[in-house]
Amino acid sequence: MTTALMLTAAAGVATVTLSRPQAHNALDEGLIAEIARAFQKLSADDTVRVVVLTGAGKSFCAGADLGWMQRSGALPQADNQRDAMALAMMLDAIDRCPKPVVAVVNGPAYGGGVGLVAAADIAIASEEAAFSLTEVKLGIIPAVIGPYMVEAIGARACRRYMLSAERFDAREAHRLGLVHAVVTADKLEHAQTLMVEQLLKGGPKAQSAVKDLLKVVGDSPMGPDTMRYTANRIAELRASEEGQEGLAAFFEKRKPKWCE
Repeated sequence: MTTALMLTAAAGVATVTLSRPQAHNALDEGLIAEIARAFQKLSADDTVRVVVLTGAGKSFCAGADLGWMQRSGALPQADNQRDAMALAMMLDAIDRCPKPVVAVVNGPAYGGGVGLVAAADIAIASEEAAFSLTEVKLGIIPAVIGPYMVEAIGARACRRYMLSAERFDAREAHRLGLVHAVVTADKLEHAQTLMVEQLLKGGPKAQSAVKDLLKVVGDSPMGPDTMRYTANRIAELRASEEGQEGLAAFFEKRKPKWCE
């Protein structure tokens, strides 16, 4: 049975919806595999410009399905590690998607669900959303989502919320930098539309290059190597077909071809 639904509109916007509403969209082995496959497919699809990630029903994602966690923990060590690696590869597929990924957090996000939000490029949350890194209450840790959480909210905030497993609301998520905007539930779809429209104005190759740039400079100390890398990237992009089209469109006071 399909659990992660992928819908691609003519306008180049794909929506990946977690659709296990009866289980609050909890992540089991099936859903994890489907999300990974969906993002791998979308990454290679040149007709897709923006990817929206959201949940069906009242929840965004309740994190790992506890039945799956229990089953995995009882597996032989190699199989248990392979199962955990599937979760890591799913998050990596979202993080490395060359298209802008927008998480639309329609309801509670717990554990691994918070990791999904952190792995996205942009996150918009309903005021009804709530967040919690609940793992320590179960005697486990938020290991696989850890790198994304540290990047999103910083190590200091992670110390508090990973150790306490406190529940926090959308406003606190915004203050921490986990989400970029908070709107009332009835305005969530409109906020999504506005963000997607804004993203579609950017050059697709430039947006992909931005994501690559941020990964490189985020891991690199400032110095001659980084200076050469950044200088080379702007030189390459402004000489590229897309860069020349964008500059020409600006001076000719028209929309670039990717907006037509």
